[in-house]
Amino acid sequence: MLKNLFTSSNEAGTDEAGRGCLAGPVTAAALILPPNFKNEILNDSKLLSEKKRIHLKPILEYAAISYGVAHVFPKEIDKINILNASILAMHKALKQLKPIPEFIIVDGNRFKPFKDIAHECIIKGDRNYMSIAGASVLAKTARDLYMEKLHEEYPMYNWKQNKGYPTKEHREAIRKYGITKYHRKSFRQLPEEITLKYLKS
Repeated sequence: MLKNLFTSSNEAGTDEAGRGCLAGPVTAAALILPPNFKNEILNDSKLLSEKKRIHLKPILEYAAISYGVAHVFPKEIDKINILNASILAMHKALKQLKPIPEFIIVDGNRFKPFKDIAHECIIKGDRNYMSIAGASVLAKTARDLYMEKLHEEYPMYNWKQNKGYPTKEHREAIRKYGITKYHRKSFRQLPEEITLKYLKS
């Protein structure tokens, strides 16, 4: 059963999705839930089916005191690296919250202070705390929807299915077609034998 940390009456949870992908943005969400919020399905988005994530998205948005979702795109990821891009996405999501949170709980072990607000990093926080789990669902569903739109532009990579992750199919498509403006050039997971040729938009 997930719990609420609530060291503050106005606490935000934040998490990201898409950190290990070859293409597309890294996406983060920040979420403030009311103290009485409960949901039997909610968990780390990676442990939920797509159907359950889609089911939870409007429930979380409706119940939230406030929430924010933000993307950081491949060009910026290549410039500042994926860790900094993930933290930047969280900061962008946190900036959208009203009221401003008094305390922030973060999934994982790395974060940079946001507006001098106290924070705590929690390993596997998305499997233990409501607001982080909810943020993980909002980040994952927002990113998946974005990748499904990109799939229409470049269907040969099957982003509708793999969402930009380094599946065998995705790697083979990169070998065959090269990379797009939506791929992260800095990622070593890209097949070494390609010469980073670009598809024309």
